[in-house]
Amino acid sequence: MEEIDPWWCPAWPVVWQRAYSVARMWWLELDGRVDWAQLPEETVFEGEQLGRWVVAQRAGFPGLEQDQQDLLTAIGIEEDPELVAARQAAEAKPKVSRADRFAQGLTALARFVEREGHVRVPRPHKEPLQVTAAGPGGQESTETVHVGLGAWVNNQKARRAKLSPGQLAQLAEHGVEWA
Repeated sequence: MEEIDPWWCPAWPVVWQRAYSVARMWWLELDGRVDWAQLPEETVFEGEQLGRWVVAQRAGFPGLEQDQQDLLTAIGIEEDPELVAARQAAEAKPKVSRADRFAQGLTALARFVEREGHVRVPRPHKEPLQVTAAGPGGQESTETVHVGLGAWVNNQKARRAKLSPGQLAQLAEHGVEWA
C-alpha cells in the first residue's frame, strides 16, 4: 500500500489530507502556475474552502509535521512570515477568564442601563467598552472592545443555574428581574 500511496494513512488528520488533495488538484489543473499568496481567501474548489485553508497553512507552517511541510512546498505553498507572526501574536494574548468576562459583561450592562434606563438589551446589541490591555514589554494600553451585550445577557439567563449567588445579586442590582 505504501508503494501505491505513501500518504494513505498519514499521522495528521484526514481533513488536512483531503484539503491538501484539493489544493494539489488545483495546482495540477493550473500546470503548477499558482501564486498561493495571491489566492483570495474566499476561493472554493471542489467544495473545499481552499483559500482559507491555504492561508491557515501558510500561517501555521512551523507547527506542521515535516512531511506536511514537504508536501506543501512541493506544490508551492510556503510559510508566510507575516502570517506566522500575526498568528503567534494572537495566540500569545492572555486568555480572558470567565470571571473577567462576567465582570466585563456586567460593566457593559451597567453602561447600557445608565444610558437607556432599562435592561431590555436587544439580542444583536454590542456595547463599546474601554479596557486596559497589557502590551509588549508590559506596557498598558487602552483599547475599545465591543461586548456582545444582548447575547451575553441571554447567555446569563440561560445559564443562571450555574451562576454564583454573588453574580446573581450583581445582575439583580442592575435591574435584571430573573436574577
